[in-house]
Amino acid sequence: MGLAVNQQRLAIGTRATIWDLWNVPAVASKVEPIGKHDACYLPRNTHITGDIDIHEMAWGNDKDNDELWFVNTRFSCLCTLNNDHSFIPRWRPNFVSAYAPEDRCHLNGLALVNEKPKYVTALGISDEPRGWRPNNANRGVIIDVDNHHQITTGLSMPHSPRWYKDRLWVLESGKGSLSTVNLDSGKTNIVAQMPGFTRGLDFYGPFAFVGLSQVRETAIFGSIPITEQVEERTCGVWVVNIENGQTVAFVKFEDAVQEIFAVQTIPGITFPEVVNEQSDLLSSAYVLPDEILSEVAYTPQTEAIANALMH
Repeated sequence: MGLAVNQQRLAIGTRATIWDLWNVPAVASKVEPIGKHDACYLPRNTHITGDIDIHEMAWGNDKDNDELWFVNTRFSCLCTLNNDHSFIPRWRPNFVSAYAPEDRCHLNGLALVNEKPKYVTALGISDEPRGWRPNNANRGVIIDVDNHHQITTGLSMPHSPRWYKDRLWVLESGKGSLSTVNLDSGKTNIVAQMPGFTRGLDFYGPFAFVGLSQVRETAIFGSIPITEQVEERTCGVWVVNIENGQTVAFVKFEDAVQEIFAVQTIPGITFPEVVNEQSDLLSSAYVLPDEILSEVAYTPQTEAIANALMH
């Protein structure tokens, strides 16, 4: 589900956990094919959150320490972590009266401005258990975290709000569109439309990277515009020039993968690797403090045991 990444760290939100991985470049040179990778993210910690239906995640900054913010959709709030608790609720919409595992408004998207949460999206204004579901085709909302102001309403399943180049962007997933939002009037302007359920957004230079999913026609998705307008919906990642709305490239999944939730770019890295907990590489990769490395003895025997000793 959620994903937050930069050149140093990668956080992955799963059904009941958040994985914390760190980039260890020295390991990258040992990953097959040799010489191809320029980053390698190794698991460092796993935090058990419980099943919170985690959605978007982002690295913020709190007193010079990296802080992971994430959308706790089941409890309708924004959260951070500490070691003593499953999660720490930090904010919820003012129309949600209590923390309850009831997915009252389907809070889903998160945008940071100056490394602080600023905008969120939800699929409906509701204080009832799963109250966002009935007539959900055009009930979506964007909310200002600072003052609870509803910037715009009536959106078709909005996801992935982003602040980029001094403008607020959002994906109207139900329309398969990428739009900008006028903060004063709340009006949206469609920049591009794509052949899928748009969800997952990041930018680099003049390009937007947009995730597309194949929508399942169920009671939840059956009435949204894209299911009526596009017969064959695509799963993949589209690259759009935000200056003219033209598609300049895409990755299309023909089989197996049907949904994309999170898309993020890593500037300066072209071929990263993510190592899971089952990899043999983890058993021979040691990360030690710099001051300890001067006391480490390198012998043919230790080289045979440890393929990677790095800082």
